[in-house]
Amino acid sequence: MPDRSASKLSLARPGLKALLFVGAPSFLLACSRPPAGPPQGPQGPVEVGVITVKPTSVALGRELPGRVSAFRMAEVRARVNGIVLKRLFTEGADVRVGQRLFLIDPAPYRAALDSARALLAHAQASLASAREQATRYAELVDSDAVSKQDYDNAVATQKTYEADVASAQAAIETASINLGYTDVTAPISGRIGLSSVSEGAYVQASSATLLATIQQLDPVYVDVAQSSVELLRLRRAFESGQLHRLGRDQALVSLVLEDGSPYGPKGSLQFSDVTVDQSTGSVTVRAIFPNQKAELLPGMFVRARLEEAEDPAALLLPQLAVTRGPTGEASTLVVGEGGKVELRVIKADRAVGNSWLVTDGVKPGDQVIVSGMQKVRPGTTVKATPAPDAGTATTTGSR
Repeated sequence: MPDRSASKLSLARPGLKALLFVGAPSFLLACSRPPAGPPQGPQGPVEVGVITVKPTSVALGRELPGRVSAFRMAEVRARVNGIVLKRLFTEGADVRVGQRLFLIDPAPYRAALDSARALLAHAQASLASAREQATRYAELVDSDAVSKQDYDNAVATQKTYEADVASAQAAIETASINLGYTDVTAPISGRIGLSSVSEGAYVQASSATLLATIQQLDPVYVDVAQSSVELLRLRRAFESGQLHRLGRDQALVSLVLEDGSPYGPKGSLQFSDVTVDQSTGSVTVRAIFPNQKAELLPGMFVRARLEEAEDPAALLLPQLAVTRGPTGEASTLVVGEGGKVELRVIKADRAVGNSWLVTDGVKPGDQVIVSGMQKVRPGTTVKATPAPDAGTATTTGSR
């Protein structure tokens, strides 16, 4: 028996298909429409934080690599030949000028001194006899008791013995000096290093055998190399009046040690060398530092911060306001006329603290963008507001 419900469904299926075909476009159109929302109004200018460029007085300087050297250094060397009998100091200790350091066998030199004294006594005795004979002949030559030739010979003999006496006295002085050299003393006060010889070693005056080295470590020198080009630039700036010289009492130097920590006491500039190193194109600048705690040792690498001059009208921009291109060209964004953003190419070759010293590209009164830069581009209209924290630099210290 056929199913009537199935037949009814089959009879109604064509109409159902038509209904679905007609309703599908309306359903798809409704799904493709965006949801309704509030009407979009015109957007206002982008708000950015700016600083106003103002001239300020800045002490300019450079951070340069340097080496520590002793204030005074003396190499203690042998001045006579002989065997070292004693070493009379502790290695690494402080010694005073005149302090005994080594004893070289004095016996040969003491014997030489005794021999020189004996020769002097012999020459003095001979001189006394010759002097008496010359005196007698002087009385007899007037009465023709002795010939003139005999008198002249007596005078010549006297002069010969006088020369012998002088030679013996010089020999005594030389022997005394050599005997003194056997007792080796410190020529300066300072810290003595390792001993180069030990007891029993044979030292020679001809090769000036090195015995030890003494270095005075308080104060110490710090020698830094500064570019001759930079020195010329400074000279031109001084001559043009762009920079002012710091007073001598203000020309201080600070140090940064090898581990990055600052060295406490400040030093002062001593002089600049008058010769340019041909291999590096630099000039040596020397500073002197107190070193009471012996923190600075000869040969130590340090970085010296030298104050060079004062710029009374420097223009500083925070480092976050300056960008550099692939070639290193520096630029910044400035709010120009009508509130439009301008891209300015600037010259910023020196850092002062956490800012750049700008010598070209901006002028006093310019509004430089320091926040919101990622939201704008050149030509964008912006609303400039003072930046709450522009990150400006201090007016001292630079690299």
